[in-house]
Amino acid sequence: MDTVLQGRSKTVVVGPEQPFCIIGERINPTGRKRFAEELKQGDLSTVTVDTVAQMEAGADVLDINAGIPLVDEAELLAKMIKLVQDTTDAPICIDSSVIEALEAGLAVYEGKPLVNSVTGEDDRLEEILPLVAKHGAAVIALANDETGIPETPQQRLEIATKIVRVAGDFGIGPEDIVIDPLAMTVGADTEAVTITLETIRLIRENLGVNMSLGASNVSFGLPDRHALNAGFLPMAMDAGLTSAIMSTAKVCVDSVRASDLLLGHDPWGARWIATHRARKAEAVPAT
Repeated sequence: MDTVLQGRSKTVVVGPEQPFCIIGERINPTGRKRFAEELKQGDLSTVTVDTVAQMEAGADVLDINAGIPLVDEAELLAKMIKLVQDTTDAPICIDSSVIEALEAGLAVYEGKPLVNSVTGEDDRLEEILPLVAKHGAAVIALANDETGIPETPQQRLEIATKIVRVAGDFGIGPEDIVIDPLAMTVGADTEAVTITLETIRLIRENLGVNMSLGASNVSFGLPDRHALNAGFLPMAMDAGLTSAIMSTAKVCVDSVRASDLLLGHDPWGARWIATHRARKAEAVPAT
């Protein structure tokens, strides 16, 4: 099934037969002290810079997070969303765990966004799903609940199944539920990635919904992170992952687009060849 996201004038379709959806992760102050300080001071210039850079690098959707301590997150997130929508027509993934911030972001958004995120906890489902339904959005749903992060793929599938069922009670169809099978760092658990891959396969086989995850999580705490992320993404795509919140570093984007071609999601390599030609043209010095 396909999940349809819309910006002001651009539509992105996420699905098992579609090209992989790259959700740019950069517009997030977490771990970015200078960016966080700029946002605190009301300087949103880096938001514009990151928007343009990620779109030029190949992002399809942009994740926006405004989570900074001692800041009015609702007000800041709304301003950031407006600015990004003034800069690009791409759809946005509205990223917050604060209900008031999600409400503010959804209120100003033009189109059909992706909300990041809800969990399988009963109170979170009851708070966030009505908001998602009211605004006709799609939502990322993490396969964890009150008990924490499940250790086994089967347990994660059970939570994902519950979320899809409960979402239906709120009038949200499975096409608008994007399950996060949970990517954990392989630096802390050597089985972390194999558990995630098996979870992806189980969700694909049993639910058929689209999936997304934070791809950079797998490499946390390790050197050469982009190389690890670029190695992980094709495996996840083959297992059934259809999108990811990820870096738009060239090695990561190239890994995804090469996999699109090899998995039959870029017919005749049209996108791959067009990108290659564009890069060659850019490399030719002006005369």
